[in-house]
Amino acid sequence: MKILLIQLRRLGDLILTTPAISALRGHLPGVQIALAGSRQCESLLPAIHGLQKTFLTKRELCDLLTWMEIRRAGFDCVVDFTRNDRSAWVTFLSGARRRIVSDRLKTKSKFRARFYNEFVDCAMKQMHTADYYLALLQPLGISAGANDPVLDLPSAAQQRAASIMADHIHHQPFAVFHPGSARVEKFWEPERWAKIIEFAATELGLFPVLSGGGNELERAHLASIREKLHISVLDLSAQLDLLTLAALIEHARLLVTVDSAPMHLASATGTSQVILFGPTNPFHWRPRKSPAAILFGESPEPLRHFQAREAKRPMKQISTAAVIDAMRSMVSAPAASAV
Repeated sequence: MKILLIQLRRLGDLILTTPAISALRGHLPGVQIALAGSRQCESLLPAIHGLQKTFLTKRELCDLLTWMEIRRAGFDCVVDFTRNDRSAWVTFLSGARRRIVSDRLKTKSKFRARFYNEFVDCAMKQMHTADYYLALLQPLGISAGANDPVLDLPSAAQQRAASIMADHIHHQPFAVFHPGSARVEKFWEPERWAKIIEFAATELGLFPVLSGGGNELERAHLASIREKLHISVLDLSAQLDLLTLAALIEHARLLVTVDSAPMHLASATGTSQVILFGPTNPFHWRPRKSPAAILFGESPEPLRHFQAREAKRPMKQISTAAVIDAMRSMVSAPAASAV
């Protein structure tokens, strides 16, 4: 049996698709699994075990060749995790006999719904994102429980991280701070980041490592944080590929981040983390099994109960004291602090 999984969303979504890929591999060991994904997620693919083939899309005319490959592959089944116009088109092109999607598509677009013939009763707004992707496997006889992401980091990434630790961190216990995101509304105040970074170094004895992406807004945000620091940090922003960052996070004592891809990487590696949520609802994106303290809004303590419907909250509502308390708790007893 040949199955095509369509996940055209961002890195976080692809990482949260890995429990579904793992469940497929475990319940149908003879199945051939292919993935159609976004070109922006290409760097993650070497860490996803069990894919026999990948197809990358760029939203350009060169996708014609990719579409032709998908058509020639002769898939028996397609599971569409994305549920948009492009994924519906890829589903149609596949020519697969079974074409699976959420039944919510029927209300979203009756036209797109014509491209599918099996509909699963599941609503993304009512579920954790990973559970939603797992639920779409029900027509294949797969019913799996909640899991955090599953990544198999390649040895090259592990070696690059080991070199960084040997050359720059000198095998000290360290914390990774990832303040940035592609969305500026996820930014927390630079002076607050500076305070918690200094707290980690002076009070928790953790060597501070700064990571971040290379887009202009994120670079400016990181520059503001560096200006307010009174201690030295290892600034690796815009210098690490995704899987080397994952390998470095795996060895970190703590990750402090906003809701972003590193949060999901830490979930996969089991690294303790403190996560700052604001414009996104932690109900849908939070880690469930790896140790994590989740801060949202004005709550002085990490959340332990979550609601499917929550209004967006400004990041500035999260206090410096709440983050410091969460960091102290995670470093002293991470297992007891998991939520």
